[in-house]
Amino acid sequence: MAATKTRRSLAGLAAAAAVAVMVVVACGGREELTEDEALALRAQRRDEILQGTVERHGGEEFAPGVVGGTWTASINNDPRTFNTLTARDGDSGTVISGLFDYLADYDAYKREWKPNLASFEIEADEARDEMRVVFTLREDLYWTTPGQAREEGVKVTSDDVIFWYNEINGDPELQQPGYAQQFIEMPDGSRGRIRIERIDDRRFAFVYPRVVAEPVLSSNMIFGPRYVYEPAKQEGGVEAVLNLFSVDTDVRTIPSIGQYHIVEYNPGVRVVLNRNPNYWKTDDEGTTLPYIERLIFRVVPDRNTEYLLFRDGSKDSYTPRPEDLEELITARDRDYTVYDGGQALGSSFITFNQNPRNMNPVVYSWFIQTEFRQAMSSLLNRDRIAAQVYRGLAKPAEHFFATANPMFDPDIRLQYTFNPERAVELLASIAITRGPDGLMYDADGNHIEFTMNVGVENEIWVDIMNIFADELSEVGITARIRPIDFQNLVERLTSTYDWEVVGVALGVNYWPSSGSNVWQSSGNFHLWHPLQESPATEWETRVDYLYNEGRFTIDPERRKEIYDEYQRILLSELPVMYIVHPLSFLAVRDRWDNVYYDTLGGFQLEYVFLKQ
Repeated sequence: MAATKTRRSLAGLAAAAAVAVMVVVACGGREELTEDEALALRAQRRDEILQGTVERHGGEEFAPGVVGGTWTASINNDPRTFNTLTARDGDSGTVISGLFDYLADYDAYKREWKPNLASFEIEADEARDEMRVVFTLREDLYWTTPGQAREEGVKVTSDDVIFWYNEINGDPELQQPGYAQQFIEMPDGSRGRIRIERIDDRRFAFVYPRVVAEPVLSSNMIFGPRYVYEPAKQEGGVEAVLNLFSVDTDVRTIPSIGQYHIVEYNPGVRVVLNRNPNYWKTDDEGTTLPYIERLIFRVVPDRNTEYLLFRDGSKDSYTPRPEDLEELITARDRDYTVYDGGQALGSSFITFNQNPRNMNPVVYSWFIQTEFRQAMSSLLNRDRIAAQVYRGLAKPAEHFFATANPMFDPDIRLQYTFNPERAVELLASIAITRGPDGLMYDADGNHIEFTMNVGVENEIWVDIMNIFADELSEVGITARIRPIDFQNLVERLTSTYDWEVVGVALGVNYWPSSGSNVWQSSGNFHLWHPLQESPATEWETRVDYLYNEGRFTIDPERRKEIYDEYQRILLSELPVMYIVHPLSFLAVRDRWDNVYYDTLGGFQLEYVFLKQ
């Protein structure tokens, strides 16, 4: 089993907490702590909090378990859809993630691909610059609905995958993230498409127009049931496909190939999923996974309520906020363990809109200048955010790739860290200077001011933006914080493009060629200026080239050179400004076994089972 390290010093923690809240009294007066003393105290409290947690990281084989039990979790909002094509919000994604599975799986600990729904073979001829990845689906895969036996379901075939690749991901009108991933740049500058070919009912091949470095990553995908989506598209086109499986759907009619079926949706109350007995994966003793029989997601909009529900035993797990940790680990007679998963691999970020559509032309003229974005990064006080928002349980994000990325280089780091004096100099270089009133103005006399949007549900984001706005105000820039509904935020980012500055988070850069719909200028989630017909800037032209060049460069030394330059450009041009890497924690009730948690492998709920 994976190594376990327990760290507990509750007496020391209580002492640190007492020191933290007491006022130093001298001669009957109040003496404030110096900055150095406050930092030392914060570091002490941080260490004491960590000593009250447990490290139990994954990477080893799980113990065999038994089927049974109900796991109660929560989501912050009602799901907005049960359709994977329109599930852009986290709550919808959480609910429906158990209905699907990927063709291949990636072992983050061993850094290798392994079969999942399908096995695979890579056929490459470097001399002829040709490549194929041949997948063979498992024979025991069926689309089923709740209560259906496997033989009553619809057998999964290669036609499901081919239809999804060509007619769903491959249809630009549907604007799916997988669309951009189907294309690579050819030596002559044209774009070549990765084709898919049917071999038989279970076998199909992705045919690459040239050799690529990570073919399984580029081929890997989830897919939905062709027998549902194809008739909808034939009869009603793209709109009908997007309208499938709305929240008004009878959830018991939604097919699953994954670990669970949705069996109940009570708006504003809960979503219930039952274990799919037809799921293909088993443990070493032949028991079908997952072990947990029933999942309940309670709809709990308020994070404070979520915390209280966990404390009173109504939830089985809870992701603590920094302010929750001290109380969680000092509670008496607790029946849960707080696991320390280590530093988050990814980071949330702030981005400035460089899309001329629906943008104030004056504000747009500032945002498109590299020096302006560099100045903004120099006013983003990441250390202050780590100390105040995350209570010292975070580190500034100064790299582009995650540490787990094979192209990560610790020496390639952000040069525009917090430095207000440098920020003022950068702004002056583009004719933005202070006026007599202390405010910043451009050469035409326009005051530098803008609006920053964040999701209204996320209190941490509001705190981060308040700190950023405060540092901006110190140099005479006005930033207004406007929390909005998350769905509204998504629509602004992907449809109307009506925003100025936004704070969001995306997935982790595990692989250098991941995120094709984000980092390529033609991508539909190239947030700062999506769906460009041709790159709007010279640096985006170069990033597009490097992204594609890296995809098909096999030589490791040359590949590293490509991705080194790629990272340096993005850390210099700063289309996104990463903020911090928080430490990640998870509290889980002690009645569950097989609990392992870390930021590399995550929390693999399918192996968790009730203690006997």
